Amino acid sequence: MYVDFDTLKDSSRVWVYQSSREFTEEEMGIISSKLTDFVNEWTRHGDDLKASFSIKYKHFIVLAVDESFNQVSGCSIDASTHVFKSFENEFKLELLNKLNTAFKNGEHINVVSLADFQKYVKADKIHPDTLVFNNMIQNKGDLDLTWEVPANMSWHSRYFN
Repeated sequence: MYVDFDTLKDSSRVWVYQSSREFTEEEMGIISSKLTDFVNEWTRHGDDLKASFSIKYKHFIVLAVDESFNQVSGCSIDASTHVFKSFENEFKLELLNKLNTAFKNGEHINVVSLADFQKYVKADKIHPDTLVFNNMIQNKGDLDLTWEVPANMSWHSRYFN
């Protein structure tokens, strides 16, 4: 059952899908429509899931479920993954590649391979205060607190001496 993203509890479980490139306005419209339909039908063993999504910076899709209403199951997670794989095929982009890393350069979002991220750190092109996206967050409350943070405040800190 689709609900407004802002009405979900901060404890709601989230998955962050990072695109390898910026979405076009047309793609965002199609993605929003298809995800709304998916979330409206999304269930766990026949029980509705109270869920929503948000597209951030034209690069990230945050899928969220209020597990105090009903918990997700492996099958329901697999169903959501299938939707994101279909977006990858339809729009010729990557959403499931966890080895891509995103960081900000001013207002621009850069998405690079983890190997390139490490090279940029060594070349002093990325600094400890560079804003990065910690897509490993677990709940909606973390979206405001620990998702977009300086590199030295996230798991990325391991690449700085």
